[in-house]
Amino acid sequence: MSHVSSKEIDDMSTEQREETLEELRDEMLQLRSQQALGGSASNSGAYKQTRRSIARLLTKMNQEKEE
Repeated sequence: MSHVSSKEIDDMSTEQREETLEELRDEMLQLRSQQALGGSASNSGAYKQTRRSIARLLTKMNQEKEE
């Protein structure tokens, strides 16, 4: 689940967003540990995509709080 688009985020409920955020954070932890252990270069883009998906989710969640 390394990539979540903005449109997918818009279609999610609040509970789904929180679950997806938790899953992405777990995935990010795994990717960081792989990098620290000298992991394969085949997943070089997954780290960036996961980080950006987390940022998209947090941005949308914060926008809803302000409204």
